Amino acid sequence: MKIGFIGTGNMGGALAKAVAAALGGECLYLADANVEKAAALAGALGASLVNNDYVAAECDFVFLGVKPQMLEALLAELTPTLAQREMAPVLVSMAAGVSIDKVAAWIGVECPIIRIMPNTPVAVGEGTVLYSLSPSVTEAEREVFCAVLSAAGRLCRMPEKLLDAGTAVSGCGPAFVCLFIEALADGGVECGLPRQQAMELAVQTVLGTARQLQATESHPGALKDGVCSPGGSTIAGVHALEAGGFRSLAMDAVCAAYERTQELGK
Repeated sequence: MKIGFIGTGNMGGALAKAVAAALGGECLYLADANVEKAAALAGALGASLVNNDYVAAECDFVFLGVKPQMLEALLAELTPTLAQREMAPVLVSMAAGVSIDKVAAWIGVECPIIRIMPNTPVAVGEGTVLYSLSPSVTEAEREVFCAVLSAAGRLCRMPEKLLDAGTAVSGCGPAFVCLFIEALADGGVECGLPRQQAMELAVQTVLGTARQLQATESHPGALKDGVCSPGGSTIAGVHALEAGGFRSLAMDAVCAAYERTQELGK
């Protein structure tokens, strides 16, 4: 089996690393306009450096790791090669806001299409990969796809109509979480902690709390209540967050990200 990537930027490169972790680099074929960057990644993963045409002609799964505004032109470039194949590859698009129907219209030939929205923690095997399938994707192809990305983290299949909403939470969420972690650390520094120690405490606190929620399947409010002693320090801090509209701002951030994602697909 051959897994090809056209585009090895931040997200394409992270997913390529996950594929290498799951299957080994010898099945990977990487192409990118920045040949030096792709060559460095190929060398690190034990993958092969190729061009776009090779990926379109030879690979069983073709990951399209280009920006949404570049995808139509890329697919037009690939169409003649894809049209000559006896068996179409599975196309995996990660372009934000671009629907499966739009990818199918742009490609001009019949191909199974999987639309994915991964997030940056796939680079360390703790990511979330949301995915939706075109009707022509077989169950066998879906199973292979899941095996290919098994080292990326959690895979979550959902109807395509919910993909943009899911992206606003899991795809954009790492940036929001990083802002919160930075703010926690800044608060610690203001209270006298050395910067490095404040950052270590903030990161581990967020990581540990997330794992506790996963392990216990508790509602976040229940865990929050367990930390808030009557008249104590934590409830005073929660009060300060609520006074600043913390939860409302977080919701606004997700909604703004969702609306922008939908705009990108128009």
